[in-house]
Amino acid sequence: MAWGVAAALLANVLYSTGFVLEKRALAGLPPLHAGRPGRAVLLLAGSPLWIGGALALALGFAAQLAVYRVLPIAAAQGLFVSGLVLLLLLSSLVLGERLTAAERRGVAVIGVALLMLVASLYDGGEPVARTAPAGTLLALCVPALALGLWLFGTAERRARRRHRPPPTGVVYAVAIGLLYGVSSLAIKGVSGRLTTAAPGEALPALLASPYPYLLLLTGAFGLVLSQTALQRCRASLIVPVCTTVTCVFAVAGGSVAFGEPLPQDPLRLTLRLGGTALALAVVLTLPRHDTHRPAHEGNRS
Repeated sequence: MAWGVAAALLANVLYSTGFVLEKRALAGLPPLHAGRPGRAVLLLAGSPLWIGGALALALGFAAQLAVYRVLPIAAAQGLFVSGLVLLLLLSSLVLGERLTAAERRGVAVIGVALLMLVASLYDGGEPVARTAPAGTLLALCVPALALGLWLFGTAERRARRRHRPPPTGVVYAVAIGLLYGVSSLAIKGVSGRLTTAAPGEALPALLASPYPYLLLLTGAFGLVLSQTALQRCRASLIVPVCTTVTCVFAVAGGSVAFGEPLPQDPLRLTLRLGGTALALAVVLTLPRHDTHRPAHEGNRS
């Protein structure tokens, strides 16, 4: 249990570092367009700094696999939300995205939420589910993917209109958060297949499940869509909203698909739900309007 918490915190460090490195690299690249994915991938692949950020995210993915082997999905997502503390700090120090008073208060409160979540894992007696029925999983994931792609397309059409203020990034972030929520369920399933199957049977069992295909699909779309949004908007806005949506979808959808119960002990249940709700409430109240750029910068083409 303790090393599962440590792996979650390590994943937070890697993900936050990766996002900041990618954002720094994107500032020096020509504008990306989701409608031209091939060109976007070539531009990204030609940036050593961006590749460094992508490698950090890949290592964070490996750490996330380890987390899902020992922690229920609700607890894991609650810990991942706490990574916003580091993300906001790095955004301020490295990217120059200054923290407002509200964001500074949010950092402190999310830290309290992290302590509550860690305390809720003390006993760690609740079961950790390994697989989900394919029909239930797809019934949750396919509509979420469709909604995410539709929302992103809507945000793109609005951003292309001239004389509009720069996009806040909220719609972009919600769209990407839905994709990453599906990805979280797929990662949970991949981890479960690798854990329960014998070494010689792990790969065939994995390929016979929907998990790797959902992971590839969300990875392909998420790469281009997230980098397009991250280039246009503040990381300290995009990532918190995206993480919130990912967490809500993964916890709600994962609890249904994988059937993982919440803690039975009243105190641990209160800490688990209260810590997650507190972290999400703070993220949802973070400023959503980008006042750091003039309007014409948000509509580059």
